[in-house]
Formats: sequence, C-alpha cells, structure tokens
Amino acid sequence: MQQTSNKPAQSRRWAHWFAGCATFLLGAFGTPALYYSTLEPDALRLGLTCLFPLVLATAFFLRTHQTARLALAGVSAAFAVWYVTDPPKNNRDWAGEYAVPASVSMEGRTVHLHHVRDFIYKTPTDYTPRYYDADYTLDDLSSVDLVTSYWTGESIAHVFLSFGFKDGRHVAMSIETRRQKKFPYSAIAGFFHHYELFYVVADERDLIGVRTDVRKERVYLYRVSLSPEARERLFKSYLQEVDHLSHTPEWYNTLTSNCTTGILTRAQASLRYRLDWRILLSGYTASLAYKLGLLDTQVDFHTLHDRSRIHRPEGASPGPEYSQEIRQPLPEETNPSSNQ
Repeated sequence: MQQTSNKPAQSRRWAHWFAGCATFLLGAFGTPALYYSTLEPDALRLGLTCLFPLVLATAFFLRTHQTARLALAGVSAAFAVWYVTDPPKNNRDWAGEYAVPASVSMEGRTVHLHHVRDFIYKTPTDYTPRYYDADYTLDDLSSVDLVTSYWTGESIAHVFLSFGFKDGRHVAMSIETRRQKKFPYSAIAGFFHHYELFYVVADERDLIGVRTDVRKERVYLYRVSLSPEARERLFKSYLQEVDHLSHTPEWYNTLTSNCTTGILTRAQASLRYRLDWRILLSGYTASLAYKLGLLDTQVDFHTLHDRSRIHRPEGASPGPEYSQEIRQPLPEETNPSSNQ
C-alpha cells in the first residue's frame, strides 16, 4: 500500500520537474527572441522583453492554481504563434552595404547581373557606394574559388565563393545578414528573427578587398575543383537564390541558414556534411572541402592553407588589377611558409 501511495506523488514531482524545465527553456529562448526581434516601436519590443519572463515565472510558481496554469499555457501558445508567423521583410531601413540588392535576368546563356556592388572604402565604416551592371556568358565560366576570412582566432571565419570567367573578370557572392541601419551587429542576434538573409553580389575589389586591405583580416583563397557542369550548376543556383530573395525574403539563422550552410545547400551537399561540426565552426570549412576532395589534394592541407593566404603589400588598396594581384604566387624568398 505504501508503494502504491507514493506513485501519485512521484508522478507529480516528475510533472513539476518537466514543467520547470519547459518554462525555463521557453524563457531562455523567448526573452532574447523578443529583445532581438524587429517589433516596433522599440518601447513595445523592450516592454515585452521585460514582461515575458515575469509572466512565465509568476505563472510557474503559482501553477497549482488553475488560472496560473491557463496563463502559462496561453503565454506559451501566444509566443509560439507569434514567432512562427513573424514575417521577414524586404522594406526596412537597411544599413548602407545592404541597401541595394542585386537582381538577375537571363537571356539564353547570358546572365545579366544588375547592381553588382563595388564600394570604395576609406575605413570599414567610411565608404563611397558604387554599383555596376554586368553581363556574363555561362560558357565562359572557368573557375570557382572558396574564400575564408578570419578576424580573430582560427575557429570562426566568414566563408564565401567567387566565380571567375575566361576574360579575367570575377564576381564574388557572399551569404550574409541583412542588417537594419538602427541595429549594431550582434553575433547572438543571428540565432533569432533579427536579420534577413542577404546575398551580396560584388566585385572582388569590394568583397575581398575590404577584408585584405581595409579591415586587415587574414584571408585565404582556395581554387575549388569542380567539373564545368558542376560549376555552372552552382553558379545558377546562386543566381536563382538571389532572384528568389528579391521578392521572397527569408530569415537568416546562425545555425540553419548561414554563410556555410548556404554554400552546402547551393552545392547540393548531403545531409551528413550539412550537419558536420565544421559548419558551425566555419573557420574549418576549408578543411572540410579538402576532405571532400574539392581542393588541391596534391599537397597536405597545412601546406595548401599556407599557400592560399592572400598577402598584400603595406598600404595597398584594391585597384583595377586586384583580382590578378591576389592570385599571383609570392616569390619563394618572401613566402612565410617557405621558411618553416
């Protein structure tokens, strides 16, 4: 009889424990989700950020009362409905570098790219906006390069692709957060509905040059080994997404829809590689590409990594020959890796 009488009490303890964990997780996710949301005005966003955890905590500690339980369920359901239906938009007051998206039109085997970004940077935040239109022939697509740019440590890098053509031109495409002018950049915000997804289509002088010559980041350029058919399929996949986002905005997400997962999606990589730990620690993306046989495997990865770093002269700035300059091998006597 004693064992039987303890079962209801034990069940209640388990129920309370699960309710506590669920409430904590909801508060831990919901509070920053509201704080980093795009709700307007700011007073509403900040007010809900403060009110949400207070309501959850009050309802949880009063959960023995029917009203409190209903309040907890109601708040949870309301948050879930809002978050799932919270729409991304294309008509916000964007930061300057994301204000003008590229657009695409096709005519047979010719690609017309409009608003290719080509900013001139004095400092990372002081720039002159410029754009141009360009036509590319799919039959002239000759190369794909993987670019990784590090600003601190080895684990995190920004990763993007650059497509080369037989006439020496290159167009770089980078999957990024589309930031509003009023918000500073936040790595944490990328886990919530804060940034729209944005494909930067730019001249290498802009997209790579700002990193090598202005921000002074460590930038690596790897030639990707793909068949002509695979190169074209990858390029067209990027073009289709640029066109898609121009009229159907999507949310950026640091875990599921970021610069690295976007490349793998466009490349039609298997789920196994989309779940690889190097997707989150994007600084190791190049080593994953090497493992997949997409880079030059004639040398070990450490040697390839050293050879692929872009070295720029002191005081250099991106000029008309920038794409050719960053692909020139260093003289043996000045190559740091040759002395190791």
